[in-house]
Amino acid sequence: MDLQDRILGHFVESIETKQKSAAELVEPVHLAGDSMVNCLLQEGKILSCGNGGSAGDAQHFSAELLNRFEKERPGLPAVAITTDSSTLTAIANDYDYNEIFSKQVSALGQAGDVLLAISTSGNSANVMTAITAAHDRDMTVVALTGRDGGKIAPLLTNDDVEIRVPAERTARIQEVHLVVIHCLCDFIDTKLFGGDDA
Repeated sequence: MDLQDRILGHFVESIETKQKSAAELVEPVHLAGDSMVNCLLQEGKILSCGNGGSAGDAQHFSAELLNRFEKERPGLPAVAITTDSSTLTAIANDYDYNEIFSKQVSALGQAGDVLLAISTSGNSANVMTAITAAHDRDMTVVALTGRDGGKIAPLLTNDDVEIRVPAERTARIQEVHLVVIHCLCDFIDTKLFGGDDA
């Protein structure tokens, strides 16, 4: 196989996936952005979690909110609960790996907060338990998923938002998740601080 053709194929498939996602995901991204803005206006915070590449996305999102996205503005309260190795390993060792996020949600989450739950397959057990813990704390869930939504989709309530990427391949789903994260950051900034200047 020609490796240059293979590389080109990744670009073409990524573009096609993003075009299909653009046709399907504008409304759920808008709904998710509204949920996050309402949370922040009520002095709530956004917790985020995921595994592997999705853990990186959770950190990316919280960094954009805590620091800045494209415009100068005050930091916004967001916490990636994927980052504290001592907490993660303590919970995994003392209890169960599936509780590494849910115990943090139970400890840190308050009514009105938002959980950004990221899973390309929709089947990550520790993300599912985090969603359950968020519901127990009267939090809203924004779920970034892919494929058929997996086991996460039926866990969501009418107050939650699922942003499901219409793709099967993990890499393509993750690429769209990053675009969605940037859309949410821009939505939050625009709604809270207005204008288009960087």
